[in-house]
Amino acid sequence: MSTDSIDSLLTENRRFAPDPAFVADAVATPELYREAADDRLAFWERQARELVSWHVPFTEVLDWTNAPVARWFGDGRLNVAYNCLDRHVDAGNGDRVAFHWEGEPGDTRTITYAELTAEVKRAANALAALGVGQGDRVAIYLPLVPEAVVAMLAVARLGAVHSVVFGGFSAESIRSRVDDAQAKVVITADGGWRKGRVFPLKPAVDAALAGATSVTDVLVVRRGENEVEWVHGRDHWWHDALDAADPEHEAQGFEAENPLFILYTSGTTGKPKGILHTSGGYLTQVAYTHKNVFDLHPETDVFWCTADVGWITGHSYVVYGPLANGATQVLYEGTPDTPHPGRWWEIVEKYGVSIFYSAPTAIRSAMKLGRQIPQGFDLSSIRLLGSVGEPINPEAWIWYRDIIGAGTAPVEDTWWQTETGAIMIAALPGITTLKPGSAQTALPGIRVDILDENGGRVAPPRGGLLAVTEPWPSMLRGIWGDHARFVETYWSKFSDPDAGRWIYFAGDGAHVDADGDITLLGRVDDVMNVAGHRLSTQEIESALVSHPIVAEAAVVGASDEMSGQAVVAYAIVKERHRAEHSDAEFETVLKQHVASEIGAIARPRQIYFVSELPKTRSGKIMRRLLRDVAEGRPIGDTTTLADPAVMKLIEDLSGSPATTSITTTVPTRKT
Repeated sequence: MSTDSIDSLLTENRRFAPDPAFVADAVATPELYREAADDRLAFWERQARELVSWHVPFTEVLDWTNAPVARWFGDGRLNVAYNCLDRHVDAGNGDRVAFHWEGEPGDTRTITYAELTAEVKRAANALAALGVGQGDRVAIYLPLVPEAVVAMLAVARLGAVHSVVFGGFSAESIRSRVDDAQAKVVITADGGWRKGRVFPLKPAVDAALAGATSVTDVLVVRRGENEVEWVHGRDHWWHDALDAADPEHEAQGFEAENPLFILYTSGTTGKPKGILHTSGGYLTQVAYTHKNVFDLHPETDVFWCTADVGWITGHSYVVYGPLANGATQVLYEGTPDTPHPGRWWEIVEKYGVSIFYSAPTAIRSAMKLGRQIPQGFDLSSIRLLGSVGEPINPEAWIWYRDIIGAGTAPVEDTWWQTETGAIMIAALPGITTLKPGSAQTALPGIRVDILDENGGRVAPPRGGLLAVTEPWPSMLRGIWGDHARFVETYWSKFSDPDAGRWIYFAGDGAHVDADGDITLLGRVDDVMNVAGHRLSTQEIESALVSHPIVAEAAVVGASDEMSGQAVVAYAIVKERHRAEHSDAEFETVLKQHVASEIGAIARPRQIYFVSELPKTRSGKIMRRLLRDVAEGRPIGDTTTLADPAVMKLIEDLSGSPATTSITTTVPTRKT
């Protein structure tokens, strides 16, 4: 495979220089890079002092003596909720809108910073009345309603630790997280709206808490109005608890390293990993990145990150980063296609959204439906777009800019993880010449490198393994209750403790081009070895989607006697092209297209044409499930899928019943 094959996917090397009008008003400046390069710790010290309000100012920036566990701003004290709420009210911005909330059925709420602060104070007092205090763990299992944000901030206000469980997870998933964290209280709802109906939530909590448990109390938000069973003495209505609570609550300062939240990774086998984040460093970096990557002007911008708060993106760029910066946001409960496929764009028009941050899978889904849908709405308020969650292919990047951003809005492709806590790699708007499909460069204050298997730096243009070589403020502080697993999982591959060398291995592959810009290739376990050639599934998927007939694609490696691994692809044909050719003709065309885009070695052995791909509710394609079938393994956990029935297609594709309890048929076309 040619070393510049990635560059060939950047749509004939199209580049987008900063718009002069944008540059004139940009938040970030080139001096940020110079300042961070000259003295990285002094740079982070300035960010922490300017962006965060401290109850007790810190004197120490970083203590790395207990590596790989860092202490950032360790002798300082702060209250995270105060930073997100009270200080804006105290500064005279209490009337500024914090959230425009849209329920899926069409009900709405507009909540100011003063109103949000008042509700969080009552919620904090209600939790304190249940015995919640500093260090206690509270599990939150809610739909995307304002109470979810209130609950997170109320827990943080008390110095307690929240563990948000995504509202689509099963009772078993809830139980494993509650048990691991030894949660004292669970906050849930009767139900939430999704795809035009109420999806019950409390029954899953009841099932999860059956038998002995650490949970003493359950608070229930009334949202779905569906009937629920009630455990007297344990269960309490949220509204009753808040009505009875004292309206005043003074925010106390806690240590900068006081745990803020545990967020469990999902989609893997074995015990879930509880990623632990603390307070001062995390808040500093999410505020800094939100302000600079999105060029935030809080007085005028309306920011919308479409993520659920059950994921790290929702923690960092719905709750803590935007609220710390005093931003006005949109919060939407439902799916982008309910009650019609233009719902997202209708909301953009209604509230004048100026910054829109979403996932590549959602963008490709919009592409599949056709540009006529977003073009039916006024999207002229949008001035900046963001992408998060997985690598974005160049065609989707350009469609996003041209159709959603009217050909002028910069697209910020961001790389980061649950473990990093905040954005690590992204262009800075107004400074960087953008490249479609490339996250490009580490942010000021972040040090990353592309390494080979032996830890040596690769010479561009070439692919390798993405590593973070210096500690950063929002870094995870460990895996809850399992330090050995923390060290083994993230720090063992390239670190040399005896030499004091600690390098975080992200688990992602990346390509660095001749300009030093970085293109993410996805998880290392999504890199195939075909006859000695390392091929990225993301690269082949990008090649497939670059053909005009393909709406979405997923690629996995399958065992092959001749080549070790072979490329197997799953593709969705755009609706308008379905009747043009037979499946066999489509397959021939696409195999040749991949070969011409990347090389013959990347030509898929098989291409299956399907109507849907298995996705989580956050929009990520679950390639591991497709890989399970390709490798002849039993299908793994499907509880994170938006529609587990989609995995019935695997039974059709594999030629034998899949190891799953799902029986609903999903139409597929197999070549």
